[in-house]
Amino acid sequence: MFTVYILKSLEFEGKTYIGFTSDIKSRLIAHNHPKNKGWTKRYQSWGILHVESYGTKKEAIAREKYFKSGVGRRYIQNLL
Repeated sequence: MFTVYILKSLEFEGKTYIGFTSDIKSRLIAHNHPKNKGWTKRYQSWGILHVESYGTKKEAIAREKYFKSGVGRRYIQNLL
């Protein structure tokens, strides 16, 4: 099972992050961890805005790609 997720920065309005994982709980902890060295470190703290589950990695990657497209970004703006 794979999860596509959209995170919302709790500190910076309008900042979102899109990704996929097989373990959403540990991934959220990693994004919010003080030793995080990735892009999400700049905009901590993160909360979950939206989650979708898929049976295969291929499906999850396709949905993540959709959310990163122009149409998907507009969908995310409607969630905010």
